[in-house]
Amino acid sequence: EEKLLINHNQIFEFKEYLFKNNAKILFPERNIDSLYFDNFKGEMYKDSVEGITPRKKIRIRQYPKNINKGLYLETKISSIEGRFKKSDQIQSNKFIIFKERGIFDPQYGICKPVIHVNYQRQYFQLNDVRIVIDQHIKYKHFRKSIIEKDYSSIIEIKSNFNKNRDDLINNFPFQRIRFSKYCNGYNKLYNQNHK
Repeated sequence: EEKLLINHNQIFEFKEYLFKNNAKILFPERNIDSLYFDNFKGEMYKDSVEGITPRKKIRIRQYPKNINKGLYLETKISSIEGRFKKSDQIQSNKFIIFKERGIFDPQYGICKPVIHVNYQRQYFQLNDVRIVIDQHIKYKHFRKSIIEKDYSSIIEIKSNFNKNRDDLINNFPFQRIRFSKYCNGYNKLYNQNHK
């Protein structure tokens, strides 16, 4: 998986490139809302920023504007062996309990809600390369009425074949980055004038 950082003006250029090369829309665009959890020391944030392995991110994801408004408890694990994601659908009563009491993780202990991340996602397929574009990213503090926006867009490029992915990136060269919406939101809400 590669991530590219693109400003809003370049998004139109990128989509134009996709359609000229016969990219297909995989799914309808949708709104995604993720509630991220962390322990009282913010260790998931710190481990992610420092690139420590093994590390995790825990979130509850929902698609608020979809007919199926399912809730999904997701754990993203980064380890020496690679990156993995576990996802389990949960009921709304469980969601309420997790928000009130937190989620216990063997590595990080009790993790409480920290940040809501909301954005629009579009899905494309170009040959064997899957592309998602995330725009209009907003970060909301869980306990305070503080909202920050991200004025860049994130493109994620996934492929089983590195050559095809690299060809796409080289043909349309944007800045490759390590980017985490959770870390970016945490930094904006907790580290920049909002303590």
